[in-house]
Amino acid sequence: MMTQEQCSHRNNVQSSDKPQIYKVGIYGWRKRCLYFFVLLLMILILINLALTIWILKVMNFTIDGMGKLRITEKGLKLEGDSEFLEPLYAKEIQSKPGRPLYLQSSRNVSVNIYNSNNQLLTQLITGSSGLKVRGKAFEVKSTSGKLLFSADEDEVVVGAEKLRVMGAEGAVFTKSVETPHVRAEPFKELKLESPTRSLLMEAPKGIQILAEAGDIQAICRNELRLESKDGEISLDAHRIRLMRLPEGKASSSSSSGTRQTVYEVCVCPNGRLFLSQAGVGSTCQISYSVCL
Repeated sequence: MMTQEQCSHRNNVQSSDKPQIYKVGIYGWRKRCLYFFVLLLMILILINLALTIWILKVMNFTIDGMGKLRITEKGLKLEGDSEFLEPLYAKEIQSKPGRPLYLQSSRNVSVNIYNSNNQLLTQLITGSSGLKVRGKAFEVKSTSGKLLFSADEDEVVVGAEKLRVMGAEGAVFTKSVETPHVRAEPFKELKLESPTRSLLMEAPKGIQILAEAGDIQAICRNELRLESKDGEISLDAHRIRLMRLPEGKASSSSSSGTRQTVYEVCVCPNGRLFLSQAGVGSTCQISYSVCL
């Protein structure tokens, strides 16, 4: 008979011969946490996908572009109003055929042109204070290509047939003016004035002052001189009136009591004109005292 110790030892030997089974996997609270994270990740993926679809729908993303911005072979095509918060660099900006192009800003619109050395060549600024243009030259041409206005450091050229000044004070020139024709508008007066200095008109072949339907007045404070160096001065009119000429006083022996209404014009050696009472002969010598 086997003792109790032998039996227990035999049982242990038999039990060690049986294969042992180990459980593989996640069980319990770990398994529940894993499923929770997988579910949360799927929810986030669905939300992200929904937001992506919503953004694509709102921004109107297509194969050709985004919203009103289209990508074409010639560049970008933008329809409608656009707002640029930063500087815009472009080679060419043009509107849709048949539609105007508007540039709007709350402060100013500046157009700058630089050379390869980053030096400013031309600048155009439109703001609340006005329009400012900076450059070597400024030209305005018509649709046919005719020069209407040109300005640079040397001269200003007006190519139009007429230059009309609408201001009440007219045009003010600090220096000389060269023009072939100065004419006022119909039924308007032409006035050439120098308030504090002299007014000089020069022409190598002559100066013509013509008033076809009115008068010509030359008024001065001191002296009015008509001088011809090599020619003559002609006064051609139906009537020539010399106003306020001094009258020479005749001697008492030659004076008569009757009122004299006929005078003769006399000339002093210094060129001064005066009137003398007409008589049978010349009375200029009798009234010669006015030349003294």
